[in-house]
Amino acid sequence: MRQTEVCAVSDVRAIVGEEEWATRVDLAACYRLVALYGMTDLIYNHISAQVLGHDDRYLINPYGMLYEEITASSLVKIDIEGRTLLQPDHGYNVNVAGFYLHAPIHRARPDVKCVLHTHTRAGTAVSTLAEGLLPLSQTAMRFHGWIGYHDFEGPAIDRDECDRVVADLGRNNALVLRNHGLLVCGNTIPQAFNAIYWLEQACRIQVDALGCGRPLHAPSELAIGNTVTCFAGTEITLDNERDTNPLLNEAAQNLQAGYGLLEWSALRRRLDRIDGSYAQ
Repeated sequence: MRQTEVCAVSDVRAIVGEEEWATRVDLAACYRLVALYGMTDLIYNHISAQVLGHDDRYLINPYGMLYEEITASSLVKIDIEGRTLLQPDHGYNVNVAGFYLHAPIHRARPDVKCVLHTHTRAGTAVSTLAEGLLPLSQTAMRFHGWIGYHDFEGPAIDRDECDRVVADLGRNNALVLRNHGLLVCGNTIPQAFNAIYWLEQACRIQVDALGCGRPLHAPSELAIGNTVTCFAGTEITLDNERDTNPLLNEAAQNLQAGYGLLEWSALRRRLDRIDGSYAQ
């Protein structure tokens, strides 16, 4: 298939280590996948990732390129303060204000290696609802009880507010930014993409269901609890008794251990079939 015409940029593979190059390729793939699945907002929003093996080095998109144009070599390397450490020769700089929202999370959560923020139509719509994300679908139940909410205070460029964002995120890996959008984080880039993909799907399902104008069928609290437990990767309980079915317990453990990893190779293959320039 025809490759995307991307901004000319020199290949940086020879001047970065293997771990950084691997991070660059995965992060570029993540940007392309967010575009492929309809979660972009023109040139805006950001996905930041910590360079493998370097807790003080981060990669982020150049400000001015569409997600579908991002390549491994076009990503800018910065430190936790947003200072540029490696500037590719494409002529675009970093939106330091955009990293303002990411940096406090990276700083406060050593387990977080990737932060991803979107302004999608469905995600923003759910962020305006008083009840937030409802457990209307199995997809939404993955996040039930494991998602934070942060009230809108204006553009997130105030350092004090960013500290409140961190507090509202807590130990969760998903956050609804009221009247603004969605934010997820992950221990890996694939995990972060997995989280935003399913959170976005949950929001789309909710918006579609509410838009039907018909009575909604609410799942039972027991069903919600069992689903939440399964997604959390812990042993499932049925009727308040520990389930003894090893297949169910193994399935729950596999869900938690494999979030994002199981499908990542398949997603990369899909990108390769469409346009493999992300890995340049």
